[in-house]
Amino acid sequence: MLQVNNILAEKEKYVVGLKKRNINNATALLNEVIQLDESRKKTQQELDSNLAEANTIAKQIGALMKQGRREEAEQIKTRTAELKQLNKELADRLNEIQSELTHKLYNIPNVPHESVPAGTSADDNEEIKKAGEIPQLNGQAVPHWDLIKKYDIIDFDLGVKIAGAGFPVYKGKGARLQRALVNYFLDEAVKAGYAEVQPPIVVNEASGYGTGQLPDKEGQMYHVQAENLYLIPTAEVPITNLYRDVILNESELPVKNVGFTPCFRREAGSWGAHVRGLNRLHQFDKVEIVQIRKPEESYQALNEMCAHVEHLLNSLNLPYRILKLCGGDMGFTSALTYDFEVYSAAQEKWLEVSSVSNFETYQANRLKLRYKDENKKSILLHTLNGSAMALPRIMAAILENNQDENGIAIPEVLHMYTGFERI
Repeated sequence: MLQVNNILAEKEKYVVGLKKRNINNATALLNEVIQLDESRKKTQQELDSNLAEANTIAKQIGALMKQGRREEAEQIKTRTAELKQLNKELADRLNEIQSELTHKLYNIPNVPHESVPAGTSADDNEEIKKAGEIPQLNGQAVPHWDLIKKYDIIDFDLGVKIAGAGFPVYKGKGARLQRALVNYFLDEAVKAGYAEVQPPIVVNEASGYGTGQLPDKEGQMYHVQAENLYLIPTAEVPITNLYRDVILNESELPVKNVGFTPCFRREAGSWGAHVRGLNRLHQFDKVEIVQIRKPEESYQALNEMCAHVEHLLNSLNLPYRILKLCGGDMGFTSALTYDFEVYSAAQEKWLEVSSVSNFETYQANRLKLRYKDENKKSILLHTLNGSAMALPRIMAAILENNQDENGIAIPEVLHMYTGFERI
């Protein structure tokens, strides 16, 4: 969440940034935060003053009792009782104000980086790079939802039978290709210096708030109400929360983790070709990279993470483009996001396969994630994450782009993982 001190110091900059997100009442929102903070400070000062007075009186009572002046001590105790009641009321009021302030801050998104373009939707995103050759398929080429039936490698009907729409069953070479992609992506991340972790796939409420999925995406997450746990929408949530309430030593930085998990999202979309087959699912597999960096290093880290995703796409021989998301299309917690899309030749459309984001201090402030510098000063860190990568649309593009009359060719880098070269 945003830091109140920064809002006070750079209010107009924050107003401009939030307006990039099309929040037209940004001034009023920030003024409410400032007013609540002023009320919090005033109440805290009054409470501190009363506590100091109570402490002074306690010492006076002790001195009077030692001197045998019991009657005077009893008279002073009357004020002690008054302060005790007053301080309880002030403490309750302070908690109310702090809760209201925190709730207010939880519902204000991150301020976009100055380079983020203005815009209201995906149509306003800025294409910054395009690479790879778009394959020319023959007239018999079909989209992946027909290919998976032809070669019996993914079964959506079985998924509906045992769970519902959006939960596919991978079979035979489809399952092996899925596992091959996971292992390849993990191995490449480890080669790039990421430490592999295997986190839980459910998180508690504190973890959801820590990375900003709550309260923003509460209705989009699967909720296990009996235990008040949430199925993760991305491995970002548990991996980043490993460092909640942690103060790192400077020698422990940078932190680079990678993890593979299934991901669960309720908002699988409406009917239509754009969400057909593997294009959008309720459950899918993803390899996620997460970094925790000093503030001055985070944008260099963002570039490194983007280069890593590019390496994966180039190695799979998939044509791709990189988009800088506009203010109206970026995630709630992000300061700057790059989306990677691959071209799916049979569908003749671009499919998003990765988002790489810098959250600056927004998540770290919620997480209370800091490090101590050489002067022993605690400083908020920057958090970053990226899909490296999400599997369904990668699978769709591989199947569609590599089909011919004899089957589907598997990218060479995957042969050692699949054990076969064609489907």
